Amino acid sequence: MPVQQLKDFLDQRGVAYQCLAHPPAFTAQELAHHTHIMGDHVAKTVIIELDGKPAMLVMPATTRIRWDRLSQVLDTDFIELADEDEFKDRFPECEVGAMPPFGNLYGMNVYCCEALTLQPEIAFAAGSHTESILMSVSDYLKLAMPIVIQRGFVRPDAPKPEWLRARPRPMERREAV
Repeated sequence: MPVQQLKDFLDQRGVAYQCLAHPPAFTAQELAHHTHIMGDHVAKTVIIELDGKPAMLVMPATTRIRWDRLSQVLDTDFIELADEDEFKDRFPECEVGAMPPFGNLYGMNVYCCEALTLQPEIAFAAGSHTESILMSVSDYLKLAMPIVIQRGFVRPDAPKPEWLRARPRPMERREAV
């Protein structure tokens, strides 16, 4: 959905938003940097395959997916990152990697990290690597109707779980004498 179509969608629903023009941003962290918005307030849109069907994950730029936890939360054994070549046709007017976090407009379930919903506003790619939208989280939640989930995400700087810290290191290989 190109920027104008997204603006039209928001305008038709009477939603207040701000358009942000910026240098090309190919990651949510770059978008945060270029727009001078904290990464916790920037939505990263990730397309996954969930039991063979595409779905959208929306999470703060400052987090990453914990696949084992996400699988438990979504109650599935089959979950993986979708291949761009397989989903790019679902977003024909969008630049690949700049899909807005409105999967419901594309026939996809939307799963949103709860941490993002606790922010007052969010910014996200608007179908282009050089334009973004800033809007209130409450309006986003009303329009996108995501399923909000608490687990399945982690900050890269978060401490490792106890079970990983306690794991013994592999023995060093000894040369035969």
